[in-house]
Amino acid sequence: MNIRILKKEFPDGNYPTVFLVSDKCNIHDLPVSSQEAKYIERCRENGETEIYINRLDTWIYICFNNESQFLTEQLEAARCAGFRLSEIIHKEKSQKITLIDWSNSGELILALAEGIVLSGYRFLKYMTDKKKLNFPLEEIELVGSAVKSDRIEQFTQLLEAVSIARDLVNEPSISLNTFSLCSVVCKLGEESGFKVDILGMDEIRSLNMGGLLAVNKGSVDPPAFVIMEWKPERYNNEQPVVLVGKGITFDTGGINLKTQPAWIEPMKSDMSGGATVIATLYALAKAKMPVYAVGLVPVTDNRPGGNAIVPGDVITMADGSTVEVINTDAEGRLILADALHYAARYNPSLVIDVATLTGSAANAIGSKAMVGMQKGAQESLETLQRIGHLVHERIVEFPMWDDYAESLKSDVADLKNIGGKEAGAITAAKFLEHFATGFPWIHLDIAGPAFIESFDKYRGKGGTGVGVRLLFNYLKDYK
Repeated sequence: MNIRILKKEFPDGNYPTVFLVSDKCNIHDLPVSSQEAKYIERCRENGETEIYINRLDTWIYICFNNESQFLTEQLEAARCAGFRLSEIIHKEKSQKITLIDWSNSGELILALAEGIVLSGYRFLKYMTDKKKLNFPLEEIELVGSAVKSDRIEQFTQLLEAVSIARDLVNEPSISLNTFSLCSVVCKLGEESGFKVDILGMDEIRSLNMGGLLAVNKGSVDPPAFVIMEWKPERYNNEQPVVLVGKGITFDTGGINLKTQPAWIEPMKSDMSGGATVIATLYALAKAKMPVYAVGLVPVTDNRPGGNAIVPGDVITMADGSTVEVINTDAEGRLILADALHYAARYNPSLVIDVATLTGSAANAIGSKAMVGMQKGAQESLETLQRIGHLVHERIVEFPMWDDYAESLKSDVADLKNIGGKEAGAITAAKFLEHFATGFPWIHLDIAGPAFIESFDKYRGKGGTGVGVRLLFNYLKDYK
């Protein structure tokens, strides 16, 4: 999807027009007829905050912003208004609209545009009747002095990255295996400017990445370890931020096969963390952000074929630790552990891993937020949480008390790959903590919001691209 957002000084033609206005606005100041003004006033008296007026040859839409709300609430209300606008745009088959920032609030008009663009996303690659289903909008003309052209360009590139992440997550496993995912990353690197290095089987073996190798033993495709680096000529952070994303292209559960259709059907999305990292690097590079960032994505599928690992197996990880495999469906932490150990090579200022790691996280907080934990990075996590509220990709912090590591003790190895029935999201993080040494570290479990099976406003249905807007907005000013 490619919707252009262009800055204009004045409306350019008789296109459908959307006015974003303050709830304190005098309606008669708007460029509407006296009859329309009276209709808008009646609607306001009835408590309506979004008013649609059909002018026969075109239409207008009035969005009132409630200035008494917190900024985070105003921004989300604007995005949701954008979703409702998208339904009108689709119904009216509008190819171009004008957004007028009558409230002189730059971030709110962008949030309105954001809601429209994200709502317009469609994954139609395998649909034969694309014309009927496709979102018609091609261009948004944005009128207002509060938003500068360079901000709009950066904003457009970010939304493009979210679309890329959604495409990757929605792509079926049959057409997005290790090879094709690596090919996509190389293409995105060439297009945006980040450097790509793909480590194959021999290099992975030489690095003793026992977790990645073990999970891959049931697959017919070899694994890969994707390294992405965005290091512009000028950057604000001497030590890089390293993003680590889980890249399981499909998760059957391995020998511990997922037994319920509801558990296994959406498992093409188990590489959502990897998609988030890939798309974030793309956005940073495309927008030429002055930040030194590295992305690491271990890639394989998890299947029960070949010489697949079985419960009771003991594997040796890249850091030399031994792990007793209790459950082969706890595979994400095995490949992430090797990637976290590799991250230390960069002497990073911060490492953030992103993964659809546990059903426990989804069960705890649902699809409305992600679970976050940290070691030595409390201030960074709090900043991420603040940004998360602004972009509505919220983080709920769980504790990382040492007591939770007790259930990971093994009788035959250094640790087990899974704890008990309780606190699964936390014990998974405690497992990763063992390998996240030498740097501040944040763990984001996006199992709940990464792939949603019920339509949810501008997040749509299926892959949401969660985390891209969060990480981009955190890293663009990182120092």
